[in-house]
Amino acid sequence: MRVPVIAGNWKMYKTAEEAAAFVRAFLPLVTAVRGVEIVLAPPYPSIGAVAQLVQGSGIGVASQNVHFADEGAFTGEVSTRMLTEAGATHCIIGHSERRQYFAETDDAANRKVRATLAAGLTPILCVGETDPEREGGKTFDVVGRQVAGGLKEIPAAIAPRVIVAYEPVWAIGTGKTATPAQAQEVHAFLRGRLKELWGGAAGSVRILYGGSVKPDNIAALMANEDIDGALVGGASLSPESFAKIVTFH
Repeated sequence: MRVPVIAGNWKMYKTAEEAAAFVRAFLPLVTAVRGVEIVLAPPYPSIGAVAQLVQGSGIGVASQNVHFADEGAFTGEVSTRMLTEAGATHCIIGHSERRQYFAETDDAANRKVRATLAAGLTPILCVGETDPEREGGKTFDVVGRQVAGGLKEIPAAIAPRVIVAYEPVWAIGTGKTATPAQAQEVHAFLRGRLKELWGGAAGSVRILYGGSVKPDNIAALMANEDIDGALVGGASLSPESFAKIVTFH
């Protein structure tokens, strides 16, 4: 039984004060939630404040990126040690915006996944195709390459600690959403690729859908066999909106 994960990626929104106000408003709305893992991904400066406020609630806290080295002369970067000390439990890795704007490669994502696992943090590896790639019939080629490259040399024994997020780039922040059937088709393909990598352990890996997830489409997405949760962008910025997504069932 794969426990659903609903993660909110705040991207570059919310100061520490605004993040704290969100958590205070959000917690009372989800106190009765059972059987769903909730993760909040604030910007770096807000991780400590959010982690402190959700302590004891069972809510996870993710960074939106991470460096693969423990320390070093890497100006502007943050290590797993720093994140762990701040209270982070998860790391988003290889998000399409990191790939698009900061030239992040599958190899870099793989190094980050391995560093995250070694530090006891949970990686959320993002994969997804652009609009031209989908129109060109390359969706499976692209996401297959990204998941195989990002999870290279990860042993099957720790596969259940990995989360994969399928985010079609053409549906992020555009208002477009893959239909539940389109999303399930790619999720089923990804499950197959994970089985090639890890055998039976692939059945324990949660695969999230991301891309204009909202309160009014979450239930239809979650009804599919291989969709194990959501990585939510804009709709996670409001406590009320995100709580409705978390309580989809």
